Order: sequence, then structure tokens, then C-alpha cells
Amino acid sequence: MYRRIVVPVLGSEQDTRAIDLAVAIAGHYGGCDLTLVYVAEVPQHLPLDADLPDEVTNGEAVLERTAEYAQSGTDTRWQRITTELLQARSASAAIVDEAIERGADAVVLAVENHREHGVITQGETVPYVLKNAPCDVVLVRSLAEDGEI
Repeated sequence: MYRRIVVPVLGSEQDTRAIDLAVAIAGHYGGCDLTLVYVAEVPQHLPLDADLPDEVTNGEAVLERTAEYAQSGTDTRWQRITTELLQARSASAAIVDEAIERGADAVVLAVENHREHGVITQGETVPYVLKNAPCDVVLVRSLAEDGEI
């Protein structure tokens, strides 16, 4: 049974797909806590607590938009919606850490396949979260913008 769901957001149209899937899950289980997470990745040459004003401003705007989207137009009564803006070296590790901290039952990730040198890939985040998350990981995949897998 899912009661706590973590959804990482990036500010792309894929965010709505992940939230829609989380809404469907929450509706099935009669409401859940939702945590929306935006991770500002800090480059290695900067200290972890470096000021990243542009990234923080963008992250706050993304979290505000996605929280509004999660609250609007659904029959789901979220028990609570929480937003988290994190600074980390690795988004994937931060997502897993947040799932642990929140006691998440599921992480819902929107992924988009890309081709690199003829090989289909989803980047680094998906494999890391799949391997290390202490809970279920639910993926919603979409085609790349060019329509190719």
C-alpha cells in the first residue's frame, strides 16, 4: 500500500506525467502524502553549500508550478503535499536519500529514452534510483522529442 510518494521534478513537461501517475496511485489507495523534489546539482569545483541563485530561483518556480498542478483538477485528496529544494552533487543520490528520509513507499520517475551512439539510455539517474531506492520505483516513459525511442 502506498502512503508516501516522492516525485522528482525538473521543470519539463514530463513532470505532469509523473504527477498524473502519482495521482492515479494515490486515488487507488485513498490519498497519500506527496513530496515533490527538485535537485540543484552542485558542480565539483564549488562547495556543496555554494550560492546558486539562478538554480534556486528556477527550482522554487518549478516546485511552485508542480505543487499547484498536483493540487488542481484532481479528485485525489492529498493528505499533504511537501516540496523540497535540495542541493547535491548527484541528483540520483539526493532522490534516494529523500525517499529514505521520507519513508517513501514509492518514487515515481518520468523518463525519456535517448540514443547515445546507437544505444538507448535514460541517463544516470534512473539506473541509480532503481538499484538503490529502498522502496518501489515506478517509471513513466515517454518518447524522445524526435519521436524515436
